[in-house]
Amino acid sequence: MIVIINPNSTESMTDAMVETAHKVAPEAHVVGWTSTDGPQAIQGEADGDAAIPPLLDLVKKADRAGARVIIIGCFDDTGLNAARVLATCPVIGIGQAAYHLASLFGQRFSVVTTLEVSVPVLSANVSHYGLDKNLGRIRASGVPVLALEHDRANATEQVRAEIRAAVRNDDINSVVLGCAGMVHIVEESDDISIKLIDGVHAAVRFATML
Repeated sequence: MIVIINPNSTESMTDAMVETAHKVAPEAHVVGWTSTDGPQAIQGEADGDAAIPPLLDLVKKADRAGARVIIIGCFDDTGLNAARVLATCPVIGIGQAAYHLASLFGQRFSVVTTLEVSVPVLSANVSHYGLDKNLGRIRASGVPVLALEHDRANATEQVRAEIRAAVRNDDINSVVLGCAGMVHIVEESDDISIKLIDGVHAAVRFATML
């Protein structure tokens, strides 16, 4: 069993991640759990800190339930190191999975995320994973996380505009989508002339190999 844990309390985001996982690995047993005590969205360090205690409770629960792999469904990789200490199974962050998959597609990638407040967290993560040399730029689209749920068409187009700017200006081989709420954008961007990498896709693919 692969358990995707959404550290925020937005159930529709959990559902979208599970739907994507089933498309990526239809043969796998994937379930999604929502941290009902977490913030509605994780945007920056303060939200991430608030999300960690209830997230870790779910990590322990998933481990006791016999999870083969746990996926932390937040691009900030919220609580990832602490979760790995607690769990007896592998724990994958969708951010880390996306960065490493991007590095396999080419030497350089940029990240398109939500708000500026998220950029320092993602920058620190890229550095922690040893991928600074592969990073073109982390771009904030100016789209709040919940807008991807409640104003999907406008939010998607704003993110796509930032992706196109990255393609034009960043000298990159791929673009990483820096939010779990962007999971639908890969399927809606056939016109983008570069590889788009979603962290949920990446994490599920890695999970099926473990």
